Amino acid sequence: MTKHGKNYLKACQQIDNNAIYSPLEALEVIKKVSWVKFDETVEATIKLGVDPRHADQQVRGAVVLPYGTGKTRQVLVFAQGEKAREAEKAGADFVGAEDLVTKIQQEGWLGFEVAIATPDMMSLVGRLGRILGPRGLMPNPKTGTVTMDVSRAVEEVKAGKIEYRVDKAGIIHAPIGKVSFATDKLVENLSTLVEQLVRTKPAAVKGQYIKGISVSSTMGPGVKVGLLNLTPVRA
Repeated sequence: MTKHGKNYLKACQQIDNNAIYSPLEALEVIKKVSWVKFDETVEATIKLGVDPRHADQQVRGAVVLPYGTGKTRQVLVFAQGEKAREAEKAGADFVGAEDLVTKIQQEGWLGFEVAIATPDMMSLVGRLGRILGPRGLMPNPKTGTVTMDVSRAVEEVKAGKIEYRVDKAGIIHAPIGKVSFATDKLVENLSTLVEQLVRTKPAAVKGQYIKGISVSSTMGPGVKVGLLNLTPVRA
């Protein structure tokens, strides 16, 4: 059984576990009970009514949060020629081809958080499947990281694009900002994520799709969020 410190327990006392908070209220509580001296990440935990064992109920994708995550991620791009130059101009931190593949294979280097590749590079990048795959770093068309438009892909990541993937329990975990963000910005980021999940609901899923949402900070307890209080899906 996990033992929590006095600050965590004190934070729990300020949250009604039987209550369903509006997004605004929930995120204000998260900010209020934060006690640590660093700027915590705020995470959304979303329980979906899917069975991830079935391929047609897998939920995976990416979305650009309007206010970003508060963190600038290191981006690597596998590209050559003009596309490599486009990636560099867009702000990619590392750009290359065979040289980067060799560095990752032989040195175990993983000094990046997002990998993007042009389609023609995937036969080369495929050699890294066993290394990048388990770490969630493998470029994938579903998340927009295999593309000819490398400039846009890099800019979106730098602007706050996040990737999400349902886990074995049918849950999505995703960062939606920092405790230091204004509450309304966190609400908008959360709504944008939920809207994206609703838009990309697998056709095979029947019944209630989003079963529950909670938000929490890095060190803090979770707060339940009411589904009906979220921003309606925009057309």
